[in-house]
Amino acid sequence: MKIGGAAGQGIQTIGTVLSKTFLRDGFHVFGSQFYLSRVRGGHNFFQIRVSDHPVQAIKEELDILVALDEASITQHLEEVQDGFVVADEAAVNDTTPENVISIPFVDIAKEVSGNKLFSNTVAVGAVFGILCYDLSCLNTLLSEIFEKKGEEIIEKNIAAAKAGYDYVQDGKFKGVCKFDLTPNPVDGRILIDGNDAVGFGALAAGVQLVSSYPMTPSTGVMTFVAKYADRFNAIVEQAEDEVAALNMAIGASFAGVRAMTTTSGGGFCLMTEALGLAGMTETPVVVFLSQRPGPATGLPTMTEQADLQFALHAAQGEIPRCILAPRTPRDAFYQTMRAFNIADKYQIPVILMSDQYLADALFTYENFDLSHVTIERHLLSDRELKKMGDYRRYEITDSGISPRALPGQAGVLVVADSDEHNEEGHIDQTIENRIRMNEKRLRKLDGLKEDMQLPIIHGLENADISLIGWGSTFGPLAEAVDILNEDEVSINLVHFSDIYPLHEGDIGLLMDGLNHTVCVENNATGQFAQLLRTELGFEVSDKILRYDGLPFTPKSIIRELEEKEVV
Repeated sequence: MKIGGAAGQGIQTIGTVLSKTFLRDGFHVFGSQFYLSRVRGGHNFFQIRVSDHPVQAIKEELDILVALDEASITQHLEEVQDGFVVADEAAVNDTTPENVISIPFVDIAKEVSGNKLFSNTVAVGAVFGILCYDLSCLNTLLSEIFEKKGEEIIEKNIAAAKAGYDYVQDGKFKGVCKFDLTPNPVDGRILIDGNDAVGFGALAAGVQLVSSYPMTPSTGVMTFVAKYADRFNAIVEQAEDEVAALNMAIGASFAGVRAMTTTSGGGFCLMTEALGLAGMTETPVVVFLSQRPGPATGLPTMTEQADLQFALHAAQGEIPRCILAPRTPRDAFYQTMRAFNIADKYQIPVILMSDQYLADALFTYENFDLSHVTIERHLLSDRELKKMGDYRRYEITDSGISPRALPGQAGVLVVADSDEHNEEGHIDQTIENRIRMNEKRLRKLDGLKEDMQLPIIHGLENADISLIGWGSTFGPLAEAVDILNEDEVSINLVHFSDIYPLHEGDIGLLMDGLNHTVCVENNATGQFAQLLRTELGFEVSDKILRYDGLPFTPKSIIRELEEKEVV
């Protein structure tokens, strides 16, 4: 179902309440948002998919369209497949098709609750009326949501929901209940989006400082950590800009604090000098980069995967780095924890790449398993330092990883310099030193490659066709493969979450065993395909690229494969 309207009409509230109600009644829910960069007006929508089995992508067809404005009718009417279109009375005019049924949301809200602000709850009730769905779970949820506002507000919301429900049940929809949604409540399920999952993962990893400048669509990570900061002994600092944000995180990490910054688009551009500082001083730090379409401000509330080549090369000079791109919120939770451990082990910046699609999409899961959470700091203890005797912060080692003590530890001097430095950390511009230190830093990539995880294979083994994807495209790609496999098409999905560095040996062998390959990316130039060619010498057979600011759907992928005569 889709709820469409203008910014400021409470679309997200309606979508969230519906999603949570279905979750509590035992259904799997996938929700996604489309919103424009404005406080009021424009055309926005919230789309929800409800199923008795896990779902991880949106569909292009609708069963129910709730239109709060006229644009929602004109833009989405054709998406409704043998379902229902209900519209706010104010959105209906003489040109509105006859199959669109108007409901006076505002008038009903005023009549039963005394204020038009309750019209959103009327709309929620109307949706449940169309579904002939029991309101008990919704009533409980409304009681919890509005608990802090008092009993009167709770009662008015419950009354508004019932009025919307009754209007549908007693009106033109009477007796029409074509959707069979039988609740089967299940304990322990959560509804979580990508940003919250990253924030949750950071807290589980023991993050102590998040310093950021707010920027859509990354801001949700900062606000999630801020919400629980006191309980986890963490600090969230809103910096004056992105330059300060990453430098704060580097400074805190240098002193031993697990630190992270979050940003998007142009914010990451501003961080590039500091990224080089982290590389030169070998200071671990996690940079959460939530992509959005550029260049410049671009489409700030829409989605794209076009910052990969930038993340690979950002910063002055050559520094080792790690890039991870979670597939789903579950993956985001575990990859965030892993990002901190990798950063500490190799003393490098780890860039965790997401995008607007993953940031705002709601997924249903069983509770995350915390039993395997490990926090690996790779710091020298005082006892280890005493045994070492002569301590050198940037000691040349075979692995490139130098022993890490913290400033202030007894008996040692920790010196860092953003200029080229010697093993003690003092500036040294001699040619011999430069070569030794540069090679030492870059040797970290050899060990890091061994720690990188292989892509997962979804679908048939040894298929004739392999789709290749990375990051947030997993859900639509996996479902496209499932649909085609049911149609007896020999196809599978090779999907990457560990992006850089790639392990030439293991991944190279895997890729060489593929037949016809199609790289599917949310960008215009095939940036991941370029990486495969650069790192592995692997040429994909074909590409499907989308760069209109919208995410892939399973149907859009299949449609492109058919147009290219791949299937």
